[in-house]
Amino acid sequence: MTQAVAQVARHAGRHALQEQVNPHDLSTTMVSPGETKFTSEVNTRLIRYTRARLSEIEPFQGFWEERPEDNQPGERYWCVGNIDGAINFIRNMAEWTVTISLFEFDEHCHARPIMGVVHAPAMGITYMAAKGQGAIRIRRNPVGGDKREKVMPSITATLDGSVVSYGMSYVPEESKRALSAVASIAGKPADIKRVGPASMDLCKVADGTYDAYFEPHLHKWDVPAVSAGAVVVWEAQGRLRQWNGELIHWRRENDVVASNGLIGDELQPYLQ
Repeated sequence: MTQAVAQVARHAGRHALQEQVNPHDLSTTMVSPGETKFTSEVNTRLIRYTRARLSEIEPFQGFWEERPEDNQPGERYWCVGNIDGAINFIRNMAEWTVTISLFEFDEHCHARPIMGVVHAPAMGITYMAAKGQGAIRIRRNPVGGDKREKVMPSITATLDGSVVSYGMSYVPEESKRALSAVASIAGKPADIKRVGPASMDLCKVADGTYDAYFEPHLHKWDVPAVSAGAVVVWEAQGRLRQWNGELIHWRRENDVVASNGLIGDELQPYLQ
């Protein structure tokens, strides 16, 4: 099923990539919470197409955004997001993704994503993971066919000399928290990256590109991207928590930190 979902993400991403390469007016890129004016129509078509295809694969109980207030154990809901990395998309950068996840309610009626697909159309990379099945990365190769690789985190043991990524909001007070955390660790990592989007940063922790990634104030509209990336991190045996050490809460805002499982404890005090 995860492979079928990845194929849906690839088809959807192909359409979105065509929209990106077409000439467009950058004067229409004002940002509003969770969306941009330019990408609104792209997102509408993307979600409509993806939802229809997923319903053909297996409808389950529907979609995460439309779930009822009270849920039953065993219920499953698809979670489809807008383009993750909308500003990158608008500015013709390659780092943006199409994300799909599947939530399941456990015996205590706690929701947890159990399948995740993160597809970066312009980069030709797809990450996919399912609970108990591990995580893989598929890289497009025009000559020798797609290359499938199992992903695993780095073995960097300390913050000193590590490579860390962070994300931040366009909201001033939220971005100040991110930059404050960056300032507090400055001089320890060998490099601190800021590229995004959140789903790709999480996957890059999973595959060892980054040793850790953190971002404050991830909102409800970030749930599709974070949940898809979360499954990839978990199945690669990485670690994902809130800044205070608690588990991610999928019904509210989160301060997120992902790591290779080795430097997370050392990084956490700098985030408090």
